Amino acid sequence: MQIEKIEKQTKQKIKYFETIDSTHLHAKEIEKQGDMILIAERQTDGIGTKGRTWHTGINQNIAMTIIKHPKYKLSKLEGFTIKVANEIRKAIKDLYSIELDIKEPNDLILNNKKICGILTEVHTQGDKIEYLLISIGFNVNQDKFIDELKDIATSLKKEYKKEFNREEIIINIIKNIDKVMEQL
Repeated sequence: MQIEKIEKQTKQKIKYFETIDSTHLHAKEIEKQGDMILIAERQTDGIGTKGRTWHTGINQNIAMTIIKHPKYKLSKLEGFTIKVANEIRKAIKDLYSIELDIKEPNDLILNNKKICGILTEVHTQGDKIEYLLISIGFNVNQDKFIDELKDIATSLKKEYKKEFNREEIIINIIKNIDKVMEQL
């Protein structure tokens, strides 16, 4: 993965891992280091909502967590996960003219199968936000899924029979989420 390209085009600090247990869990440990994005080629223990595991494959998909320290009140984040889902949807439509559906509150669906999951977590003190984590798992180039997922999960490659550029997708998702954060 071309991390320098992502950093340059998004003007974000990126922390890259070949393998990590979970970008989300690691982000909680290092959030005091400031705003940054953690990207992993492979997660061994990725988390989804309700304590579920998120499978990332190896060098095929997007597993990332965005750490932000916004200066506004908690009330500004109402409906935020849906806004993130809409921005991911917009990124894919703008890049590839592919329409994804949103299954509220935090999934994106393609051809009735899950292609992307979003996990947002906010830490507060009173109504002041200490930090915000936006974790995204997006199935991009995986073409085979384990038996328990093959009927409920998909990827861009599985549906369209071609490779997709993960860096391009990441860059566009980050830029779109930054725009939303600026508008809050």
